[in-house]
Amino acid sequence: MSEKLWKEAQTHFVGGVNSPVRAFKGVGGEPFFVQRARGSHLWDVDANEYVDYVGSWGPMILGHAHPRVVQAVMDAAREGTSFGIPNPHEIRLAQLVKAAFPSIEKVRFTSSGTEATMSAIRLARGFTKRDKILKFDGCYHGHGDSLLVKAGSGGATFGVPDSAGVPSALAQLTHTIPFNDFVALESIFKSQGKELAAVIIEPIPANAGLFLPKTGFLEKLRELTQQHGVVLIFDEVISGFRVAAGGAQEIYGIKPDLTTLGKIIGGGLPVGAFGGRAEIMDCLAPLGSVYQAGTLSGNPLAMAAGIATLTELGVGGRMGEWGNGGMGAMERGRPREPKQDAKALYNKLDARTEKLATGIGEAAKKAKIPVMQNRIGSIFCTFFTDKPIANYDDAKSCDKGRYAKFFHGMLERGFYFAPSQFEVGFVSLAHTEADIAATIEAAGEVFANL
Repeated sequence: MSEKLWKEAQTHFVGGVNSPVRAFKGVGGEPFFVQRARGSHLWDVDANEYVDYVGSWGPMILGHAHPRVVQAVMDAAREGTSFGIPNPHEIRLAQLVKAAFPSIEKVRFTSSGTEATMSAIRLARGFTKRDKILKFDGCYHGHGDSLLVKAGSGGATFGVPDSAGVPSALAQLTHTIPFNDFVALESIFKSQGKELAAVIIEPIPANAGLFLPKTGFLEKLRELTQQHGVVLIFDEVISGFRVAAGGAQEIYGIKPDLTTLGKIIGGGLPVGAFGGRAEIMDCLAPLGSVYQAGTLSGNPLAMAAGIATLTELGVGGRMGEWGNGGMGAMERGRPREPKQDAKALYNKLDARTEKLATGIGEAAKKAKIPVMQNRIGSIFCTFFTDKPIANYDDAKSCDKGRYAKFFHGMLERGFYFAPSQFEVGFVSLAHTEADIAATIEAAGEVFANL
């Protein structure tokens, strides 16, 4: 059935897909079509079952079709699927986001992470009255024109756009330097610091595989942006609520000026957000002159799913009573108390992911296959190389062909990993010890045949 659907899809969609990485171009072969998902498992239209380590690219931290999330969406839908006018769900989700991210004084919801990053860039330019921005090689911030320069994820020299359709004149307003390069960082601020409106960075890059900031790198970036009056934007669309309740900024103790979020805060429904210092956020319309809008922003279904997800994660704790107008979807009047402390849940996720990553690494070593395992929190990536991965150039040097063979070997055994060496894997609270053990065993079989 998947093969038949794939042929049909190619007559309707460009390349057969609605997002490029779904086409399996990075690993070869044809994608399967999902029929349903629950917990840590997927079932395709041919009734094949898979343990899922993609998790809709991150948001399914509770697992697929979590009962409380599904119930919250159903309850919200009964009261209306879209209003185009404020609804109480927006306030509750904003409270939860701000409770986890103290750097966010005011927030605005969008319908995607791309919208959030595009809006944050525009806001930074309006606030500083400067045009240029700085990003880092391999960091992907959505498909906005200004950001498709040395991007990671589906896309991969200063001023050269990665995509046709991006004007070179616009791309030339975007400077790029290697991640973790202290010398390049100092140099760009020395030459361009007073012209930069913003620096946007994935504090934990997870769109070119996964690599981590070197000690002091984010601190140096914060110091330089403050010295030159440059807005520091942390893109935590992936790391937010994934590596810790408060994202990378909680782990590294860095307070950015603006933060972008997505994925998890909608519980798997389309959502994004950007927020930060009130002084900057108040430059947005209707208070300020920076225009940003969205008909479906604050959509009640996405808000309800996000509230249920973050509450299950223990985010926010007791937050008191709140408005109950039209709130049958959220047990009117008072949010449900989280079952567990957020720290305990994140520790559980961390331990489970560590067991998986370590087990895969040991299986590779036994088979004498060189791999480098990068991991933080519930995010992991297996690079087929014997060299440490600290930036985009390091990631590009790994053996992509061997990763493709690993991907298909695992898929044949019922384990779905990201269909690209340059994407990451995610572990959810729904993954069991049995899932992890079976995955490690299957990886050993695949490595033995590489």
